[in-house]
Amino acid sequence: MKFFNLKNYSLIILNIVLFLWSSRLETCHAREGHQWRLKSKFPHGSTAGSSHQHPGRSTMSKFPGNNYMWADETMSTQKEGSSKAFNVLEFGAKGDGKTDDSEAFGATWAAACKVEASTMIVPSGNVFLLHSVSFSGSGCGADIVFQLDGKIIAPTTPGAWKSGLLQWIEFTKLNGITIQGKGIIDGQGSVWWNNLPTYDPEDSEGVMRAKMPGTKPTALRFYGSTRVIVTGITIQNSPQTHLKFDDCTTVQVSDFKAASPENSPNTDGIHLENSHDVLIYSSDLACGDDCVSIQTGCSQVYIHNVNCGPGHGISIGGLGRDNSKACVSNVTVRDVAMLNTLTGVRIKTWQGGSGSVQGVTFSNIQVSGVKTPIMIDQFYCDKSKCQNESSAVAVSDINYINIKGTYASNPVHLACSDNLPCTGISFSAIELNPVQEDSQPFCWNTFGELRSTTVPPINCLKMGKSRKPIVNC
Repeated sequence: MKFFNLKNYSLIILNIVLFLWSSRLETCHAREGHQWRLKSKFPHGSTAGSSHQHPGRSTMSKFPGNNYMWADETMSTQKEGSSKAFNVLEFGAKGDGKTDDSEAFGATWAAACKVEASTMIVPSGNVFLLHSVSFSGSGCGADIVFQLDGKIIAPTTPGAWKSGLLQWIEFTKLNGITIQGKGIIDGQGSVWWNNLPTYDPEDSEGVMRAKMPGTKPTALRFYGSTRVIVTGITIQNSPQTHLKFDDCTTVQVSDFKAASPENSPNTDGIHLENSHDVLIYSSDLACGDDCVSIQTGCSQVYIHNVNCGPGHGISIGGLGRDNSKACVSNVTVRDVAMLNTLTGVRIKTWQGGSGSVQGVTFSNIQVSGVKTPIMIDQFYCDKSKCQNESSAVAVSDINYINIKGTYASNPVHLACSDNLPCTGISFSAIELNPVQEDSQPFCWNTFGELRSTTVPPINCLKMGKSRKPIVNC
C-alpha cells in the first residue's frame, strides 16, 4: 500500500513537471510566432495603425510583468504612444475667422514640437485668423507633421502688421517638416496689391484707417530646414510670394496650388533661394509673377508636370543684382504647360554681377499664347534706368528640347552680355507659331548649336564656341 502511494506521488510530480515544461514551450512559441507575423506584415521600422511612418527607426519595449526586451512585437504600442496629435482647438483656438488664433497656434506648436513625429492638426470646417507667426525648430523633435485641413486667413487691418515684416507664416530650422492636407492659406492680399485704405470692423463708426505697410509679406516661408514636404494644400491671394524656401535641403512640393490673379504684383508661386535637392511636381501655379523663381545658391532642382498661368513663366533669376555673385546649377524643367504667361522658360541676370548659371535643361514645354516662350536676358532691369556694366553672370550649357505651341510677341529672345557671351546653348525640336503676326528670333552674342531644324529658324545663333572661357562658381 505504501509502495502504491509512493508510485502515485511520483507520477503526480512527473505530470506537474511535464505540464510546466509544456506551458513554457507554448509561451515561447507563441511569442516567437507573433514576432514573425509582425515582421512579415510590415517593413522594418513601420508599425500597424500608425499614419506617420519613419523608416529606419526601431524601438525596444518591456512587456508588463517580465524583464525581457522584445523588438518589433510591441513597436506599434510604443510608436502610438509617442506619435501624438495636437489639435489647435484643444489649445484655445476659436476657428471663427474673427478671433486672433495666433497664441493658440503657438501653444499647440510648443507642445507638438517636443514630441518626435508628432502631428499638429488644423481641422476642417474652421477658419483661423492668424497674425504673423514663426514656428521655430529650436529644441524640436524630428519629422513633425502640420496637418492643414481647415482654412487660415491673414488680417487685413494695418495695425495687425509690423512694419517691414517679410513673411506671414514661417517654419525655421527644422529637421523633417511636412505640411499636408486639403486646407487653404489665404493671404487676403487685395488690400496690399491695390494699396487700399482699410477700416477696423470693430470700430462702430467704421472709420477708414491707414494703408497697409509698404513691405508685403510672403505667405509661407521655410528657412534653414531639411527634409521639407509640402503637399495637397492651397495658398491663395498672397500679399507677395506664395511659398518660399530659403537655405533648405531636400525639399519636395506636390499637389500644391498657388492661386492669385494676374494683376497681383510680385506674387511668385514658388520661390527658391540657397536651396538644394528640390523636387516640384504635379502642381498648379497661377499668380502675378514667376510661377517658379529660382534664385542664387540653388542646385539640383527638378521640376515636372506643372501647370503655369497666369504668371511670368518659370525663371532662373534675376541674378547678380547690386554687383553680387550668383550661382545656379543643375536645373531640369520638363513636362510643363504654360497658358498666356509673360515668358515661358527664362534666365535673367543683372549687369555688373558675377558667378554662373550652368547645366540647365528645359524639355517638353507646351506653350499657349505665351508672349516670349524662350528667353535669356542678361540686361535685366526692373527699374526705370540701369547703367551699363562690363561684368556679368556667365550663362552656359543650357538645353532647350521639344518646346512647342504658340507665342504672342517673340518666339525666342537671347540677349547675352557684350563681354561674357552665352555659350553651349542648344536647341532641338522647337516649334513655335504666332498667335497673330510672325516674329523672328533675336540673338545677341549667343553661341551654341541647332540639333534639329526649328520653327521658326533660329538663324541668329552663333555656331560653335566662344573664345571667352567658361566661368564656373
